[in-house]
Amino acid sequence: MPKTEARLKALDPVWQRIHEEARTAVAEEPLLGGMFHSSILHHDTFEKALAFRFSLKLASGEMSEQILREIADTAMADDPTIGAAARADLVATYERDPACCRFLQPLMYFKGFQALQAYRIAHWLHTQGRFDFAYFVQMRVSEMFGVDIHPGARVGRGIMIDHAHSIVIGETAVVGDNVSMLHSVTLGGTGKEDGDRHPKIGDGVLIGAGAKVLGNIGVGHCSRIAAGSVVLEDVPPKSTVAGVPARIVGEAGCAQPSITMDQILRGEV
Repeated sequence: MPKTEARLKALDPVWQRIHEEARTAVAEEPLLGGMFHSSILHHDTFEKALAFRFSLKLASGEMSEQILREIADTAMADDPTIGAAARADLVATYERDPACCRFLQPLMYFKGFQALQAYRIAHWLHTQGRFDFAYFVQMRVSEMFGVDIHPGARVGRGIMIDHAHSIVIGETAVVGDNVSMLHSVTLGGTGKEDGDRHPKIGDGVLIGAGAKVLGNIGVGHCSRIAAGSVVLEDVPPKSTVAGVPARIVGEAGCAQPSITMDQILRGEV
């Protein structure tokens, strides 16, 4: 094994596994060899591959791949937590999504993962005071992936966004670690109020498809929000809420709802 690959295996098992899966994919589907080489095998680090995918997907007539790639490289060099969070998101997706059977799938194909990593670059730009560039990235993510995360929002690591269609996360929203959400989730405000106006989601929360959490309210850690619910009031930790408007219908039912991904209400309603 070449020295570079040996170091990768010792220091970055996530990236090493992606590399191994890409080599296998090339052997099994040679017609996609160019894609796997340019996106994965050509790069020395996970961060470089992430920057390449970011620039490739978001480039347009208004902004070149080269500039976007330089932005992503700079962001991840300045803030190593971006790459660490991306690894945690990737592993979370692999562990929680039954449709994900390889590490390379989120990086290559899953728009929820790709949109989330692009948000992390936009958030870095926002913290640097580069607001217009951050909003540009937000716009392109919304156009390409149907996911609208304000760059001012704060999102933790180990996040899994399944399917990811029509996700909206507002400017002052906070999402904790190890949260799972499905498509059409909104973490929004309730009107035209200024200031801190969006939800605060605790660690380990599961948010079902189509759920709307509105206003500056808190959702306690390890809670479940049933699909289609409209949450307008605080949710205690380790609870299940359901309905329009949502009400508490029982306990969460398990220690880690976001990991078990069990969305069935058994006798709670």
